[in-house]
Amino acid sequence: MNAIIFSALWGVVMMFAGLIRKKGAATRVLALLGIGALLTLNILDIRGVHFTGLDFHNLIDIEPFGLLFNCIAFGACGIYFLLSARDIENVGEDGAEYFALIFFILCGVSILSVFNSLLLLFLGIEIMSIPLYILTGSDKRNLKGNEASLKYFLMGAFSTGLMLLGIAFLYGASEKGSFFLDELAMGRSALSPLFIVGLILLLVSMGFKVSAAPFHFWTPDVYDGAPTVFTSFMATIVKAASFVAVIRLFGNAFADIGPQWQLFVAILAASTLFIGNLTAVFQQSVKRMLAYSSIAQAGFMLLALLTLNTMAQEGILLYAAAYCLATIGCFAVLIKMKDQSLDGFNGLGRSQPLLAAVNTICLLSLTGIPLTAGFFAKYFMLASVLQTGKFLWLVIFAVLCAAVSVYYYFRVIQAMYFREGEAKALNLSGSYRFWLLVIAGLLIVLGLFPQWLLDRLNFVYL
Repeated sequence: MNAIIFSALWGVVMMFAGLIRKKGAATRVLALLGIGALLTLNILDIRGVHFTGLDFHNLIDIEPFGLLFNCIAFGACGIYFLLSARDIENVGEDGAEYFALIFFILCGVSILSVFNSLLLLFLGIEIMSIPLYILTGSDKRNLKGNEASLKYFLMGAFSTGLMLLGIAFLYGASEKGSFFLDELAMGRSALSPLFIVGLILLLVSMGFKVSAAPFHFWTPDVYDGAPTVFTSFMATIVKAASFVAVIRLFGNAFADIGPQWQLFVAILAASTLFIGNLTAVFQQSVKRMLAYSSIAQAGFMLLALLTLNTMAQEGILLYAAAYCLATIGCFAVLIKMKDQSLDGFNGLGRSQPLLAAVNTICLLSLTGIPLTAGFFAKYFMLASVLQTGKFLWLVIFAVLCAAVSVYYYFRVIQAMYFREGEAKALNLSGSYRFWLLVIAGLLIVLGLFPQWLLDRLNFVYL
């Protein structure tokens, strides 16, 4: 697969580029060229043009769902670079190395979108996670960031241990002694204790990765302690990739025994929605509020795992696009604020009208207000559950939690437009303003024409 190999190679290129120049326009251009080439190569993969010609021995399964998600992830990362490349470099002295780590993460993302073996799932998760531990603590002057990095590493190591243990149990329970997803799905008329234990361990491990309650407790501290520019990346592309991975895993290996684990996932989704929304209400730091809201958003995305039907697959792609764009936009505004508390946004609508307008559109999308991409993203999640004819209580509960989210998202909008104050923001370049407008425009376009993105699934051929 083109994207897996190229992202790893380009990460190495960025590492060696750092020997020549740590930061500067040349480094940023090289990173943008890399992400542009990565997106182009993935589109060629979609069109059936594979440059590698390697035999992956059934370890990967190239299908439209995974390739289309890669396009969304690489496109969102491209916008992220265009907005935040300078901010990435400003974190420390090793700007090129930061970009290299991001490309290594994208290699892990590419693996997670097409894996067909539990071993490749493990490799994809680790390739994606290990650079994140480094990026979280990249600001060595920030003790909070160092603590966040250590906490992230310990929680990641713990969840990886659970994953390996779960994989071992599933291997032992497999009739053929196999790690392949399609062979794990065979002969599941009766569940052995080994299989049940392995399935639970794997689900708990992935719960840590996607910040599902009650395995979410690392998320607020890590997101808050990490440099804001890297929190934006972690909370969007990385989280969406983790969800695509868990949906591929359960859809290909465990869909036939759905009734055995659906109730557990339903309780997981309900607790994630409840805890994420409830705790976000009490936050005074906008950055920490966005961290808790990302947990609440994970609760909605868990609905796709619960159902695994066609609408869920389409919905998770739309949700990934809407959530990534809106959250990247919110963090792009937050980076430019001198005071990141709620009071720091007072009067932003008067002092920086464009910044406030873009932030408003992004917050409305995260809330799920009509005419934004977030509305149809949440609609598809809820409709996928309704299609099953079960778990009506969860749909009602999710709608009530979405109503709660209106309160804390609108607090920021209220501060920007209806409170007295002089919100202070850093100077914005013309290109920065332009790409903020692009994000806002894309959220509105996807809110008006969501089917345009979903139709790409029908046009993908291999």
